Amino acid sequence: MITGVVIVLFNPDVKHVAKLLDAFSSSEWDLILVDNSPVCTQSLASSHVKYIHCSENVGIAKAQNIGLKALFDRGLEYAFLLDQDSFFSPVIARELLSQFLELEKSCPIAAIGPSIHCQFSDRVEEGVLQKGKQVSHSLKEVKQIIASGMLISHRAFTKVGGKESALFIDGVDHEWCWRARAKGMAIYQSLSACMPHRQGDDRVKVCGVTFKQGAPIRLYYQFRNVLILARRPYVPLYWKLRHVCAIPLRYIVNRYFFAQGKERGCFMRAGLKDGTLHRTGSLDER
Repeated sequence: MITGVVIVLFNPDVKHVAKLLDAFSSSEWDLILVDNSPVCTQSLASSHVKYIHCSENVGIAKAQNIGLKALFDRGLEYAFLLDQDSFFSPVIARELLSQFLELEKSCPIAAIGPSIHCQFSDRVEEGVLQKGKQVSHSLKEVKQIIASGMLISHRAFTKVGGKESALFIDGVDHEWCWRARAKGMAIYQSLSACMPHRQGDDRVKVCGVTFKQGAPIRLYYQFRNVLILARRPYVPLYWKLRHVCAIPLRYIVNRYFFAQGKERGCFMRAGLKDGTLHRTGSLDER
């Protein structure tokens, strides 16, 4: 069975992406790169890799939709989503695909993803408030998974719809999972397939509490999308309470304890304003 792999790029580490492509070079994988970078990275294309360059940054959601649609239009039934810095392997992919195929025999599954081994804490993440419900020694049902390593079927993509491009980035993967659950489909996380991953650029402790540190502009989308998603009935209540209540603390930490505090403050205030006004899309458009 040929399975698709979509990798979204934005100013990528070409060497790492090349290694990822080499690992999936056998005929069982159909590879698509969707590049949001301002400069084309055509060198990554080859006879077994389709390269799609977006003339402008269309965001993670739309880029994923472009790649998935291209694969499903070719007749493929299953596709993985990967980030450009994913430490993903065919061994992990085959395990997830095997579990997905077995699950869909008995339940309406929307997606499955690997367990995540955080490279900052050097341990497998279990979730803070929602640890999921273990259904077997190798699987647990969860409310959401991250996009990196996510396996989606054509059937689920058709029923749930594509990723929400209006969100642009941040919250995109979770929103799709919650929407799928609202349509009666399940989300699973594998306990037997584990992927190393790092979210954010760094971790910083402030008064004994560890905070993720990313690029200042990401705060715009994070703050804006929290306010947008918090209004939706299918978004879990625990997520709304946790993220809305954390806004004042996150603002203080990013503004006064992180580098580039003034710039971070500007992005956070812009995100709060646009989230309140329900403005979506790319910040560059405005």
